[in-house]
Amino acid sequence: MKKIIGLDLGTKTLGIAISDELHIAAYGYENFKFPFLDDETALNHLFNILEKEDVNEMCLGLPLHMSGESSPSSKRALEFRDKILARNPNLKVEMIDERLTTVIANKRLLEADLSRKKRKNVIDKMAAVVILESYLQRRKNHG
Repeated sequence: MKKIIGLDLGTKTLGIAISDELHIAAYGYENFKFPFLDDETALNHLFNILEKEDVNEMCLGLPLHMSGESSPSSKRALEFRDKILARNPNLKVEMIDERLTTVIANKRLLEADLSRKKRKNVIDKMAAVVILESYLQRRKNHG
């Protein structure tokens, strides 16, 4: 089986997580920094990883308001998904509700006793891990 990638898109960072080949665990892969709202740089980097790791499936965090309503960030995430699919329509890209993922990721990093500076440098990557874990669990539950 091929690995699956999880993504947490920010305005200047792309948190990336990757699964093992059995789709059991999610691991932090990278916290990629790019110029503010420069999706092309983020996409180019992402597609290099997809090729390197031989990935054809991914999940992307969908940032909703706590009420479940869309946000400006939701619109951006959906546009990013569309840009991914425009480059390669054969990829499977699932949107995952990412409410509270940053809170969960931050809690894990606090439990690991990381300094504020170190947490800031890896928070998006850890949020991507939480998004990917959620997706893997959903896949497992739905066969």
